[in-house]
Amino acid sequence: MLPREQRVAEIRRRLEAALSPTELDVIDDSHKHVGHEGARDGRGHYTVRIRAEAFRGQPPLAQHRAIYAALGELMTTDIHALAIQSGAP
Repeated sequence: MLPREQRVAEIRRRLEAALSPTELDVIDDSHKHVGHEGARDGRGHYTVRIRAEAFRGQPPLAQHRAIYAALGELMTTDIHALAIQSGAP
């Protein structure tokens, strides 16, 4: 598990490497979930807003799967919840 302060940077790095987004915001929402079950084990809550040419013509489910694939093991080691807003530019 990464230190909390490094997670946003690592999420951003992986999404940029895999999807070459034209727009990308990664927001740590963990402070809104203090005391929540997922926050107790140290994993965080995040929002990702992403636009990428790779998403053109893909339904939302395929876009989300591509994001999960890019994030890899972070989805089980560092991320408890991920809100996604995605689409093509």
